[in-house]
Amino acid sequence: MNLEAMFEGNDKEFLKFDRIEKPLHHRPDICAFLMLDSILPPEVKDRDMVSGARHDVIYLDVDCEALAKVITDEQVRDLSRCGVLYDCDTDSLSMFV
Repeated sequence: MNLEAMFEGNDKEFLKFDRIEKPLHHRPDICAFLMLDSILPPEVKDRDMVSGARHDVIYLDVDCEALAKVITDEQVRDLSRCGVLYDCDTDSLSMFV
């Protein structure tokens, strides 16, 4: 799967957290972290979720190649609803703070 295209296809759902049917947490950022933790295979989940920050953006320490192999379009949609973005410049996931 092309993760960038999946996120672009769900850009109209960005920050529509109230549309998630059964969020894993009532806070969008924590919900996104929990979703990613549940989606990723165990061998790529041994680090902190936030890998860095710049200005008003945090970067998530997620192996996008591994994620693209297992994530569904519905999961991408819900991550977008939580405020997660795909950053093509860094090939990473990010969120505004």
